Amino acid sequence: MDTNDAIDAFSALAQTTRLDIVRALIKAGPDGLTAGAVAEAVAGRQNTVSNHLSILARAGLIEGERDGRTIHYRANFDTAYRLVAFLLEDCCGGRPEVCAPLLSTLSCLQPENAETCCD
Repeated sequence: MDTNDAIDAFSALAQTTRLDIVRALIKAGPDGLTAGAVAEAVAGRQNTVSNHLSILARAGLIEGERDGRTIHYRANFDTAYRLVAFLLEDCCGGRPEVCAPLLSTLSCLQPENAETCCD
């Protein structure tokens, strides 16, 4: 992830409802939630939540898939992994053991573990 992509992602997350949406979608796991279920999860109005979903999708944090008239949204676990990796890229000045406890708690964000992340 380059700096501009990280800034876009952090900018999208720098709003309470959008952060709540991403957290709800991460909690929902790979199955995701419909747009209506997202609105319920964050106690938001559908038109406002729709705007937030668009911003998060443009930042690459979530993905939407149309199924007839319904759109299912999912967290983009690969982007979440790359964002965390961007933050920790030069962890502790060459002393990765300092970051080991944090890294072990974040192991579920790695793409190969996304299926079991939210069990």
